[in-house]
Amino acid sequence: MTSAEQFREAMSRSASTVSIAGVPWPAYKVVALLVGLLVFAVVALATTAAAPAVLSGAGVGVVVWVGLGAAGHLSR
Repeated sequence: MTSAEQFREAMSRSASTVSIAGVPWPAYKVVALLVGLLVFAVVALATTAAAPAVLSGAGVGVVVWVGLGAAGHLSR
């Protein structure tokens, strides 16, 4: 891929992407992962048990991921 193609590709990407290790991720996916991690940490500190922390963090992460993804597709 030439530099002109890379520049054109970077300019065509929407502003709602986050570059992680050179790979463009939609921002809603990054937000969902961070929210899931935050819920995991809060539940882990509150219960001091791994199972509820993992399950609640994963559940909230999935709900946010799907919800924000659906909301983004509906707004287009």
